Amino acid sequence: MSKEDPTHSGAVLFAQRCSGCHTLTPAGTQGSDNRAVRTEGPDLDQREESFGDVLFAIRNGGFSGAIMPQNIVTGHEATEVAQFVSKYAGSTAQTTAQPPDSGSG
Repeated sequence: MSKEDPTHSGAVLFAQRCSGCHTLTPAGTQGSDNRAVRTEGPDLDQREESFGDVLFAIRNGGFSGAIMPQNIVTGHEATEVAQFVSKYAGSTAQTTAQPPDSGSG
């Protein structure tokens, strides 16, 4: 990601604070924290997220209230991370191959 990208600072913060649990290729993260102790967070390469949903998750510790810490980033930094994630989440998602229509007859 280019430093000229307006979401660059959000990418840096994401890599610093969120990389232990979340994969997001534009931030260079692989969600590689200690999986023997806790479950990995969602692979954000594979699912799109809206700005509002990301900000909610940051403030509230995700959606299930499970293991994501609340307010992992706050204030303007939370906004920067939410802008970055909402811009790039799902950007590498690929559709699953569909079986051919066998049709009958």
